Amino acid sequence: MTARELLELKEQIAKAKNTVAELKGQQNAMMKQLREEWKCDTVEDAENLIRKMDGEIDALNKNIEEGMKELESKYQI
Repeated sequence: MTARELLELKEQIAKAKNTVAELKGQQNAMMKQLREEWKCDTVEDAENLIRKMDGEIDALNKNIEEGMKELESKYQI
């Protein structure tokens, strides 16, 4: 590999790491929002909200996992 190719690879990896960090940040923000902003009056309300939020969190985790798999495959990490 040339020095230029290595620099490009380094930039791509840095961008991918930023993307993963952003996705993890979104996940953390959703959990904080659940605790702080959406106070639930009953267990049933909380369970309903958790089911709804779990779907959104699962989608983010899937995106993170797919991104990591893509990085691992692309860069043989």
